Amino acid sequence: MSTARRVVLETWAWKQRNSTIEHVLNEIEAPDVTGMELPTIGWRAAQKYPSEVHVELMSSGMIPDPYVGFNEHTVQWIGHAEWLYKSTFTYEPDSAESHKVMLEFQGLDTLCDVYINGDKILSADNMFQTHCVELIPSRLQSSNTLFLHFKSALQYAKAQETLRGRVRAGSTNLGDPSRGLELMTCGIYRPVVLSTYSVHIDNMFTKASVNGNLACALEVDVGMKGQLNEIEKYRVVLKDSRNNNVRAEDISAGGDVKQNVTLVYWTFDKDEIKLWWPVGYGDQCLYTVELTILSKGVILDTKTLRIGFRSVKLVQEALQEPDQYGTGTTFLFEINGVRMFMGGSNWIPADNFLTTITPDRYRAWLTLLRDGNQNMVRLWGGGIYEPDVFYDTCDELGLLVWQDFQFACGVYPAHDSFVASVRKEAEQNVKRLRHHPAIALFCGNNEDYQMLLQWGDVKDFPAIKIYEEVLPSVVETLTDPVIPYHRGSPYGGKGWDTADPTVGDVHQWNVWGGKELPYQDYDKLGGRFVSEFGMPSMPCMKTITYWMKDADSKEFHAQSKLMAQHCRAGSFERRFAIAMNDNFKVTEDLETAVFNTQLMQSEAVGFAYQSWRRNWGAQGKQYTGGVLVWQSNDCWPVTSWAIADYFLRPKPVYFTIARHLATFAVGITRTVIKNRPNDRPRQFYEFGAFQSRGATLDIWAVNGTLSPRSATLELHFVDLCSSWSHRETHAVHMPPNQATELLSIPCPGPPKNNEAPLTGYEDWTTSSSVIVGARLLDPNDGGVLARFVDWPQPYRFVDIVDPGLKTSVSSGRDANTTIVSLEVEKPAKCVVLSVVGDGEDVKWSDNALDLMPGDKQVIYAHGLLGRNIQASYLGKEKARPL
Repeated sequence: MSTARRVVLETWAWKQRNSTIEHVLNEIEAPDVTGMELPTIGWRAAQKYPSEVHVELMSSGMIPDPYVGFNEHTVQWIGHAEWLYKSTFTYEPDSAESHKVMLEFQGLDTLCDVYINGDKILSADNMFQTHCVELIPSRLQSSNTLFLHFKSALQYAKAQETLRGRVRAGSTNLGDPSRGLELMTCGIYRPVVLSTYSVHIDNMFTKASVNGNLACALEVDVGMKGQLNEIEKYRVVLKDSRNNNVRAEDISAGGDVKQNVTLVYWTFDKDEIKLWWPVGYGDQCLYTVELTILSKGVILDTKTLRIGFRSVKLVQEALQEPDQYGTGTTFLFEINGVRMFMGGSNWIPADNFLTTITPDRYRAWLTLLRDGNQNMVRLWGGGIYEPDVFYDTCDELGLLVWQDFQFACGVYPAHDSFVASVRKEAEQNVKRLRHHPAIALFCGNNEDYQMLLQWGDVKDFPAIKIYEEVLPSVVETLTDPVIPYHRGSPYGGKGWDTADPTVGDVHQWNVWGGKELPYQDYDKLGGRFVSEFGMPSMPCMKTITYWMKDADSKEFHAQSKLMAQHCRAGSFERRFAIAMNDNFKVTEDLETAVFNTQLMQSEAVGFAYQSWRRNWGAQGKQYTGGVLVWQSNDCWPVTSWAIADYFLRPKPVYFTIARHLATFAVGITRTVIKNRPNDRPRQFYEFGAFQSRGATLDIWAVNGTLSPRSATLELHFVDLCSSWSHRETHAVHMPPNQATELLSIPCPGPPKNNEAPLTGYEDWTTSSSVIVGARLLDPNDGGVLARFVDWPQPYRFVDIVDPGLKTSVSSGRDANTTIVSLEVEKPAKCVVLSVVGDGEDVKWSDNALDLMPGDKQVIYAHGLLGRNIQASYLGKEKARPL
């Protein structure tokens, strides 16, 4: 009998393989035969653990930063090479006959043979699996050498192509379909743990359930291995967040101990347990389940899981009344009996080098999403199953998780060995994640069904066995209460129609890509749940300057080679050109181009969010159940769809999304009344040969609370070309948890005068230069609940006037906080505040603001530290000190 002990093996050395494995295992160095133009890389101490070879090479000064300049091309040899890691560990035999020894490899990237003292103990080929190897104690020595031989995944993939044939793969953009990313990583990307035990808790299953009356129950099951006859009793304790015992029980093991045992089934009074709620709907109450296995007062093993009590349903029910797409069914999430609109974003790995992502960096990213009023994050199927800290943080912040299984944009095989590997991968990750209250959905893949339909030339789709048999059976068997499963994203409609807006979820890429429609058509391009869509933009100048390090000045141009190196969006040159030329004036200045792409992204994505959230109506009219933009984040400094760049610097779109997802939101759509049919966006005024007749304003609001709310709708009309303005107010009522249409009126404008240009029409409009501001006000104290400003379009035709921007700065409640007040004399579009000079980034409570005269806005700057503020806005796109 022995107490379980676990030791993380943290002392490693690494090198490029330059000899035969037999030589390596005998510690005999052979000459370098790789042919690489680098000195022999002998054994070096790992600088960081877990370890990845690019990171080690950078730490050793042997390669440049691949994220800077064109350096990515100079490090491609790394993916062709093979790599070795070694570690030594001591071992002291235990006198107990029942003593067991296990090595657990929590993450090996990817093809790896493992040796102990010259004997091969493991061949791993799946980086998404944990690999456990039981060792024979008698064959261990007092000092043992562990070798890990990582082979080239690139070479293996090419060999598999030769053996099994080349398959279709999409969305690789500039990359080789067999390899994915342009940086072929390799190494021990998660811990290696040495365990000794007589009894080991293999898994603990906490079944926290909430019934229709919101009463809670908890069942705890345990799976074990080892000398089970040594077990005397189990102790199960449920603790609250303050470490107080809620329930505790000792259970006698009895005579015949089985490998899998149900230990307790507890029911609770309604007030005894507090529910876990997504952010915005209640508190994120978490509990800890502690399991201890004992024998004669000795602790054999322990395990702790943090859980939450919540129910989750994916509701797909028939709609009785049609919307613009027809009837079909809903696709929405119900948590603890409450139907909720999901607003969020798609997550990709936060760095190409996974070992560099610290827990603090994960928390910073997810807190950014939470603070941006998002309540769901989708883990894309082309990334990884994130480490525990990711899901723990989502639990704490109230972010629901849509978890794709790791399949994306391709035709995957389904031969027996591959299916067996996938099943093991799925089982391990479902068991690891199922206790998290944040997990709302498991999804089979990303765009595999969609790709198949788009290509139209793939005869066989073998992976249907995985998506429609293996994965759903794993989720159903291993989760209780069962977590919803969706076979693919997107998926819905008749057969495999992944674009049917009346069923399932859709990925809307007909604006950026596809048919390349104007973004002003997003309100016609929705569906029951939009799980992907997006518009890219350049990051801020500070991020661009990072990758431009030591670059020639001629590269500081929007169409330079180095700017292209840091953009991987397919056909980005022509796609940017279409959308930018439609909406903004052409510019040769890089900083102005940066601002314009960011404003375009903000306007496009913002219009989509407000239009689709507008479709969240009363029950029976919940036509759109959620919107998840592509994408949350970046894995390197790059021009992309991310709403915040690699360095966690939010783009204007981040703040725009936050305002559209706020508890209260107000929106306006301007529909221009045209003189004759044309293919321009409905929101565009016409200039040139003829002019439009007027415009209609549709105004709506969203109440995201679960209680009705009265408000005052204030409308403020300001003409850019004259001194004319107009205000009016309306009393409005907003039912709970839905969008409500408030008003539909003609857009007013200044009176006609003799200075007006002749157009040939007596009923020409004067509203083409009118800015419309809407505010929802608390009828009791006049506080602002929500704002929105609608500008005439396209922006390239708007005659911008100096807004007379004024700011005042005062001290906040603490030394790190500065209060910034902004006012204007004329409307200002997308006022972006930044800081003059270098130093730490400032965190702004809001930014990228549309300002109206008479409406002072106050924001908080954290970390300004006495530095001056600068601003840019439409018409003055280059930042200038205030």
